[in-house]
Amino acid sequence: MGLDNENPLILSASELPTRKQRRKNKEASSKQHIVKDLLNAKLCSADPFDLSDTSNSDSDDSVEPIDEMEIYDLIAPISDPEHPLSLESLGVVKLQDVHLLSPNDLTNPAALSRVLVELTPTVSHCSLATVIGLGVRVRLEQALPPSYRVEVKIKKNTHSQADEVNKQLADKERVAAALENENLMSILRTMMKPCLE
Repeated sequence: MGLDNENPLILSASELPTRKQRRKNKEASSKQHIVKDLLNAKLCSADPFDLSDTSNSDSDDSVEPIDEMEIYDLIAPISDPEHPLSLESLGVVKLQDVHLLSPNDLTNPAALSRVLVELTPTVSHCSLATVIGLGVRVRLEQALPPSYRVEVKIKKNTHSQADEVNKQLADKERVAAALENENLMSILRTMMKPCLE
């Protein structure tokens, strides 16, 4: 069996998103908030016995919500089934194609968050697009809390059979049946190995 794409484009490490870049942006934003808080603070409280904490300081106890970068970090190291490379380095998964829709009321335990990941196959006729999509979906469903609904799609105009692949990836019964196939599960386990290292 020949490879669909014998010579894929491999992205360099400098082209890939990192947490370090995000941390710098977050720290700069945090410093701006501190300055704004100081400028907007009342010089004296109306009630000298008011013990409520009005500061925006982050405590170590607080749980940071899951964001697009964290979701991207979960799926980026998944190995391509055809090449010994990550989906990230092949450009199959990209940070800008990870979308997170959080509910308005985060305190409501019944509120659901929705994750949409759009995949970009290395070639428009990739025969393993469904397997890759299934791997991404399985990884996210196993790693994210149950309050997250995962949807994986082929990005528009990147695959000749995108509609058929998207239909398969969206069909819960087909996905469940695929996960009962031992040969397919063996491929998925191999793809997931880098995620567990």
